[in-house]
Amino acid sequence: MSALIGLLMRLYVGVFGAIERLTNGWFLGLAARLVFASVLLVFFWNSALTKLGDGFFGFLSPSTGAYAQMLPKMMEQVSYDTSQIAFFPYGLIVLLGTWGEFVLPLLVVIGLFTRAASLGMIVFIGVMTYVDIVGHGVDTKTIGAFFDGDPYAIIADDRLLWVFLLLVPMLKGPGLISLDALLGSYYRKRERYY
Repeated sequence: MSALIGLLMRLYVGVFGAIERLTNGWFLGLAARLVFASVLLVFFWNSALTKLGDGFFGFLSPSTGAYAQMLPKMMEQVSYDTSQIAFFPYGLIVLLGTWGEFVLPLLVVIGLFTRAASLGMIVFIGVMTYVDIVGHGVDTKTIGAFFDGDPYAIIADDRLLWVFLLLVPMLKGPGLISLDALLGSYYRKRERYY
């Protein structure tokens, strides 16, 4: 019996050891970035598009909707008149939040400054969650709770998965198939010649 268990253990370790060796350094970061792209890239970009002002330079002046989404209680206080909100710091927060919603997901997907972009997205999701709960006052069913057995509680469950997905490239890197790896290789070659 112990010989059979030993054989099964060697087979188990051999198979999964081979899979780990074959995927080491490239697969996990790439897979996390591709899943992020397929599930969340368009979500964040569509959200960011609602925040742009009118015209070609709309990216320089966020819409009233951007202020209402990011600063809901303040917008209520000023009767949704953005001219009554100081640019520094509030207008700047809305402007940078809008740009961040475009730029950070793109950086994660293409694998450029991936660790910093992933951390930025995690912070963004944290702020977004805070604004949804405190600013927009979503109900407890929508918020949900960890270990509640209800996978339809959008905020707690979905955003925990989003953050975990971003922890992979933040902690493990983007993988070999990324701009970070390409630029790192170029930099190392360049350093050898100087």
